[in-house]
Amino acid sequence: MRVHWFQHVPFEGLGSIEPWLLERGHELTVTRFQHWGSPDGDPRLPSLEAVDLLIAMGGPMSVHDTARHPWLVEEQRCLAAAIARGLPVLGICLGAQLIASALGARVLRNPQPEIGWFPLQALAAPAHSPLALPPSLPVFHWHGETFELPPNAVPLARSAACACQGFLLGTSVVGLQFHLETTPAAARALVEHCGEELVEGPFVQSATEILDAPPQRYQTCQAVLDTLLTALCAPPKAPPGAAAVLS
Repeated sequence: MRVHWFQHVPFEGLGSIEPWLLERGHELTVTRFQHWGSPDGDPRLPSLEAVDLLIAMGGPMSVHDTARHPWLVEEQRCLAAAIARGLPVLGICLGAQLIASALGARVLRNPQPEIGWFPLQALAAPAHSPLALPPSLPVFHWHGETFELPPNAVPLARSAACACQGFLLGTSVVGLQFHLETTPAAARALVEHCGEELVEGPFVQSATEILDAPPQRYQTCQAVLDTLLTALCAPPKAPPGAAAVLS
C-alpha cells in the first residue's frame, strides 16, 4: 500500500505508526509543511492517484492560522479531495481538526487545555467502525482546540475535558483528537518543544507525570492502533456482484 503523510513540525512524526507500516511492507512518502516555501525542502502535495492511504498528523498551530501558514488552505483542499475520491484518510489531533474543517465543521477552542494521560469514554460506534475502543482507555492528549462533528460523521469517543474526541465518516475516514501513536520518545519531544504549555489546570499534567507513564499504557494504546491501521490498510472490498461481472 502507498501511504502518504503530512508533517507540520519536525518534532511530531508518525510515532509508532511508522514502524507498523514499514514492517508490513507499505511504501511511505511525506509532505513536510514546515519546508513550505523553502528552497531546502520539497513540500509538494501528492498526486492522489498514487496514494492508497493519507495520514495527517499533529502540530502546535491552529487550522485558523492561514495567514501565518498559508499551506493550511492547500492541505485542507487535498484532504477534501482525497475524501471525495473515497481514499482512506486518518487525521490525528491537528490532522483531525483539518479534516473536520475541510468538511465544513467548526474548529474552536476547547473549554480547557487537555495535556497528558487522561481516559477516553467510548461511544457506541457502528458495526463497520475500524476503531475498536474499550469502554474506558487512558490515552495521550495534547490540544487546546477541538472540532465539531462534520456532516454525516459518527462520534467515537469523549473525555471529561473534551466532548468530541473522534469521529468516523463512512467506513474509512477517521479523525482522532487523541494520540494512540505516542511513544516515549514522542512524548519527550513534545515536552521538550512545547513545555511552556504545561501550565496549571484541571486537565494538564506535569512533565514528570507525562513521562512517567508505564510501558503498559503505551502497549494498550498500540493494540487499539493496530486494529485501526489493519482496517485502514485492508484492500478495498469489491462491490456485490463484482466477481460475477469479472468472470
